Amino acid sequence: MRAGTMAIPAFLPVMLLLAASASGTTYYVSTSGDDSWSGTSPDSAFATLQHAADIVTAGDSVLTLDGAYAGFDLRTSGSQEQPIVFACPGGAVVIDVENPVTPDGINIETADWVTIDGFDVIGINRNGVRTALGEHVTIRGCYCEGCYERGIFTAFVDHAVIEYNECCYSQDEHGIYHSNSGDYPLIRHNVCHHNNGCGIHMNGDLSAGGDGIISEAVVECNIVYENGNGGGSGINCDCVIDSEIFDNLLYMNHSSGISLYRIDGATGSTGNQVLNNTVIQPSDGRWCLNINTGSTGNTALNNILLSAHSWRGSICIDASSQPGFKSDYNTTEDRMSADGGNTVITLSEWQSLGYDPHSQLDPGWGELFVDWQGSDYHLCSGSPAIDSGTDAVSGIVDYDLDGVSRPQLLDWDAGGYEYMPTGTGQSPGIQPTAPAWSHGADGIGFRGLVAGSRIILFDVSGRRMAGLTATGPSLLWTGRGYPPGIYLVLILSPEGGALATGTALLLR
Repeated sequence: MRAGTMAIPAFLPVMLLLAASASGTTYYVSTSGDDSWSGTSPDSAFATLQHAADIVTAGDSVLTLDGAYAGFDLRTSGSQEQPIVFACPGGAVVIDVENPVTPDGINIETADWVTIDGFDVIGINRNGVRTALGEHVTIRGCYCEGCYERGIFTAFVDHAVIEYNECCYSQDEHGIYHSNSGDYPLIRHNVCHHNNGCGIHMNGDLSAGGDGIISEAVVECNIVYENGNGGGSGINCDCVIDSEIFDNLLYMNHSSGISLYRIDGATGSTGNQVLNNTVIQPSDGRWCLNINTGSTGNTALNNILLSAHSWRGSICIDASSQPGFKSDYNTTEDRMSADGGNTVITLSEWQSLGYDPHSQLDPGWGELFVDWQGSDYHLCSGSPAIDSGTDAVSGIVDYDLDGVSRPQLLDWDAGGYEYMPTGTGQSPGIQPTAPAWSHGADGIGFRGLVAGSRIILFDVSGRRMAGLTATGPSLLWTGRGYPPGIYLVLILSPEGGALATGTALLLR
């Protein structure tokens, strides 16, 4: 069952349908349906997802009613204005039989502008959800458990969006695997745990064709734990370049934490920014941040990098990867390596090499976190990680894993969570007015807010467009510089819980 480790905002499938033109058809699939029926209402629903996949065209949507189904294979594209959407309005759709074409649960192949939303895919022989040879495919809100190879797999897919999924107990490999030179992936707000290999793996795969490079990935706000008994890293990057990895929480992964390297890719993993991550390694784990094989020009700022291993520690880099490497304002163990792990040196010796001049040693896990033994890695009151970061991450790390805006006090905190000072949240016993919003010629107006609440707006393809922080009970977003149209709205409490979701219309 779903672990419930993080709140997954339930953007209703109907919101996504608003992106389609009036000419698009909405089909239904039901366990009590019949493929000979029209499929255009719950009472005339199709029986199989594959039949729906065989007939949809750009702009169509397929709403799957609760129940257990075989998977489907889709080879038809939507468009930016008319995506194809498969969604689950009741939230209890299980795919436990592979689709009739490939040994996967859901397979999206040679198809662009497709959204898959809210399916539970259980115990499939290969991948829970697979997409290959396409662009702009979104996989959102799916739960993939116990699949033999991977929960979610992509191959040669540019602009993939993989968000708000939970991928766990993959028997052979990884939770999420983005592969084969797919550029511009957005991998955010996923929970990956108890997978035999990596939690999240990205691999340029030069031997498979293409340029062997994954460019400009954004990997943010994921929770990754208890992976790697069979090897790999919590977040693994083989030839991933010019990418941003921030606000992730990784703990108790039994191989490496975050790795930047080259094995199958065209080059090392170069020019990446590793910012404000919390990485906690167990006694049988490897290094928190592992950089090798010509992975040059990387930056590591504002991270918490801690390990219970007897001699492995926070950062391990080899000589080939040191050109252009920058690291500072981290909270670390007193164990580093500048020769790929052959020799372990202290933080002071590491600093004499020009790295981490403003970084600090771990004072003890109990002094940093609310309850690390209970897997609560929020910063506790008085934590030395509070205000220990740098604002050099501004423009990338402007909010934390909970959606809390940064900074809350004088400066950015280290790690994936920003400390919320006492008194900035809702007073006990006071029930706020439910958040609401309306639109007009001057923008979108929000009301019923609590100071410190966070408003996040997405476009209909799921791309994060804007983030706002309420300083009082109301707020006006003029939307200047943003395209008019329909936006998805997520309102988070000061503590990070989801208060409201819905749609809003930005007029011009």
